[in-house]
Amino acid sequence: MNNTISTYNSDWIDVFSHINPHALGFIGIACGLALSVVGAAWGIWTAASTLMGGCVKAPRIRSKNLISIIFCEANAIYGIIIAVILINKMTLGGYVNGHLKPDFNYAMWYYAGYAIFSAGLSVGISNVVSGLSVGICGSSCALSDAQNGALFAKMLISQIFASALGIYGIIIGIIISNLGQFPN
Repeated sequence: MNNTISTYNSDWIDVFSHINPHALGFIGIACGLALSVVGAAWGIWTAASTLMGGCVKAPRIRSKNLISIIFCEANAIYGIIIAVILINKMTLGGYVNGHLKPDFNYAMWYYAGYAIFSAGLSVGISNVVSGLSVGICGSSCALSDAQNGALFAKMLISQIFASALGIYGIIIGIIISNLGQFPN
């Protein structure tokens, strides 16, 4: 029997302290890009399938309801933007002959890794939610426009608010990414 008292959280601290911050940064970049594309694709699929069905009854809705597809594609572009911003933060300074310098700032190293990881993850999650909500609003807009053409402008406002979720996510991601810079 071991005489040391182990707390529950000490195991998790040990796990997270052995993850390379550069790996966390690259995982954050991949999550930001991949989740943004998934959100855009999900929103496009939701809106486009309803739009194609609504065009059977009212072919006039075909062109003006493509705006919801454009709003969904913007989420994928937000993922590309944050990936470019975050990849420029990834520097491999501090290594001498394959090892870190003796006076290396480990706290800043871990802080930068977690900051880049959380920036990518926050942008990715917000773009999944934004893409899905724009797709649902676009689907509703297409169906309501097929029934009554006067409802298009009113429903377009809800799509703009749903698209703003992705913009808020990229703003938060840029703010978080400015906090983390890998030391040299």
